[in-house]
Amino acid sequence: MKTRNVNPLKALSLLFVMAASSLVLSGVAAAQDPFTGNPVAAIAEKASPAVVNIDTEAMVRRSFSPFAEDPFFRRFFGEEFENFSRIVPMRGKGSGFIVTDDGYIITNNHVVQGADKISVSLSDGRTFEAKPVGRDPTFDLAVVKIEAKELPTLELGESEKAAVGEWVVAIGNPYGFEHSVTVGVLSAKNRSVHAGDINFDGFLQTDAAINPGNSGGPLLNLEGQVIGINTAIVPYAQGIGFAIPVDMAKDVLNDLIRFGKVNRGWLGVYIQPLTREFAETYRFEGEKGAVVADVVPGSPADRSGIMRGDVIVSINGKKVENHQDVSSLVRRQLASDTIRVEIVRGGTKKNIDVKLDEIPGQILQTEKVTKLIEKMGIEVSSITKELQQEFKLPGDEGAVVSKVVPGLPADRLGLRRGDLILEINGVKVKGAQSLEESFSSQDKAVVLLIWREGRTFFVSMRI
Repeated sequence: MKTRNVNPLKALSLLFVMAASSLVLSGVAAAQDPFTGNPVAAIAEKASPAVVNIDTEAMVRRSFSPFAEDPFFRRFFGEEFENFSRIVPMRGKGSGFIVTDDGYIITNNHVVQGADKISVSLSDGRTFEAKPVGRDPTFDLAVVKIEAKELPTLELGESEKAAVGEWVVAIGNPYGFEHSVTVGVLSAKNRSVHAGDINFDGFLQTDAAINPGNSGGPLLNLEGQVIGINTAIVPYAQGIGFAIPVDMAKDVLNDLIRFGKVNRGWLGVYIQPLTREFAETYRFEGEKGAVVADVVPGSPADRSGIMRGDVIVSINGKKVENHQDVSSLVRRQLASDTIRVEIVRGGTKKNIDVKLDEIPGQILQTEKVTKLIEKMGIEVSSITKELQQEFKLPGDEGAVVSKVVPGLPADRLGLRRGDLILEINGVKVKGAQSLEESFSSQDKAVVLLIWREGRTFFVSMRI
């Protein structure tokens, strides 16, 4: 038999063509087929005009003393130690994308939090001053607004339908390199990250290059739709970045625009993983679910009859695969929403309807404070366990000063972050909202009773 000589390069090309044909015939979308061209260039050209660069500036007090953090010198010199410090501007960079043609922009909360000035730059070179509209620290989301018309926008897709392994595109402002485009795949879904200030369940993971400055920018599918908001990275790793699923942003976007904040739903349970030993002991048949380890007294769960030892298997018809799903599903709901919780107790399934409350101690947003608080130059918060531990607060009543704006009356009067406001004009303050309600518009002066480090004193100012 005569042997035919085959050119190896031609054979390899033939194999590639056959593989491409097989992918198309098997139903793989043409947009995902690398043999039909490069869809990323078209996506970048179409989407970039709606992606913005965000520059922020905040005035902060910085010490110029080599002993700034020395507790002995701070204790010895007392208030005079502040003479060694100056108020200086601190600048930051981030990204965002336009969602309405009249100028509403989605970004991360950590990009604009505490900023005194927000500037937005478009791809066509125009720059606008932006004002904060609403923030949701729970999901690290924020909305800012610029005054412009007929702006390009991005379409919001469905992160729930995004498949692990599909191609994704990130556009943003890494390290100040404007409108940088990077490509990767969706590496995983429903990732949990608990580190530093980040405490989040449900992240999308991607290996598309994300760097400082990409925060708030879009993660796009090959149809040019936003499926995530780029948020975090693992600094010591390569190709591990995280994005907030856009489905979560869609849940809260309207509330952020209309009300400036989102009143998150609160169930009031402590959850732990379901183990094989627990399932055997408590007669639970199955491997998926979440165990109620404890119930907060007086919480919605407590009032509805949820008990310690119950296994939550679904919420609003969505199956609970593990303990992380419970917090993720509940956090998507708003205060006053009613959810149906399916539990297994003693081997018997039971459906319980629970009307959610607002998360206790949610921070009062700057956008919603009264003109009095704005004029004073402070932000306030109701007491939380974290604040109580950080500042060693004496009780659970009062309003905590969470921020003091440099140069405004509160700063000149010597108020600090962590000061506890106990009274305003002789009226007891029970929480952040109470601070507003306790002040009469007829008052011509403000007298605050402040608790700081175990002692109390009065601070007064004219309106």
